[in-house]
Amino acid sequence: MAAHESEFSVQAMCQVLGMSRSGYYAWRNRPASQRAQANERLRVQIREEYQLSRKTYGSPRIHAALKRKGVVCGRKRVACLMRLDHIAARRARRRIPHTTQKDPSAVPAPNLLNQDFSSPAPDRKWVSDITYIDTAEGWLYLAAVLDLFSRRVVGWAMAEHMETSLVQQAWNMAVLQRCPSAGLLHHSDQGSQYTSEVYQQPARPSSSTSKLGTIVNVCIPPSATLARRSSNANRDINRVYKIGSRPTAKGEIERLLFFEYRS
Repeated sequence: MAAHESEFSVQAMCQVLGMSRSGYYAWRNRPASQRAQANERLRVQIREEYQLSRKTYGSPRIHAALKRKGVVCGRKRVACLMRLDHIAARRARRRIPHTTQKDPSAVPAPNLLNQDFSSPAPDRKWVSDITYIDTAEGWLYLAAVLDLFSRRVVGWAMAEHMETSLVQQAWNMAVLQRCPSAGLLHHSDQGSQYTSEVYQQPARPSSSTSKLGTIVNVCIPPSATLARRSSNANRDINRVYKIGSRPTAKGEIERLLFFEYRS
C-alpha cells in the first residue's frame, strides 16, 4: 500500500484489502524490528564486500569475507539478502583455451609428488601451471610457481603467448627470489612447455642461478593446490576484465598476486 499511495487513496486501498485505516497507519509508523534493522546493516556490509571484490564474489565468498571480519550471519541469509538487492557474481566467459598441449615425443617422468601436497619446509616442493585471462585485446597467459609449504606464489610471468619462454621466466623469478637449495622437487603437468629440452636442461646460461640439483617432475595429475589457486585467480580476473587491455589486466593480476595469492 505504501508504494501505491501516489496512485490510490489510502481509504480506497483499505476498503479493497479489508483493513482499517488506523491499522495501516499504525503499521506504517511502527519502528522497524531488530531483525529488520540488523538486515539493513548486513545489506550495507554485503554491498561493500561485493564492490571490494569488483563484483566477482557470490554469496559463499561474501559470507566467508564477512566471517573473517567477525560478522555473525548465515550463508543462506547472505544469499537471501543478495537476491533482494539483485546482487550476483559476474560470470566468466565459457571460451577456454587448451594450456596443456603434450609433445608426443616427450617421455613423462614418474609422479614423485604422488598427490602429497604437504611440505615439511619452504622451498622443498614447488608446483607450476599456466592459466589464461580474457581481455578485449585477446588472451593473456599467466605462468605461476607455487610453494607447497607456504601456499605462496613465488614466481610468475605473463605474456600474449604460452611458449616455453613464459614458464622459463616464471621459474627464473622464483629462483631469484627464493634461492632454493639442491633437492627441490619441481612438479608440473605434461605440457610441452615443461617437457621441452630448454626447460629441462640442468643449467641455463641466461640465469646466474641454475637448476642443478633440482628434480624436475613433469607428470600427471598436476597439483590440485595450484590448480585451485589458478582457477580462483582466473575467475576473479575474467569476471572483471571482460573488456579491457592486457596492460590493465597485468596490473590487476600483479596486485592479486602480491596481496591475495602470496599469503
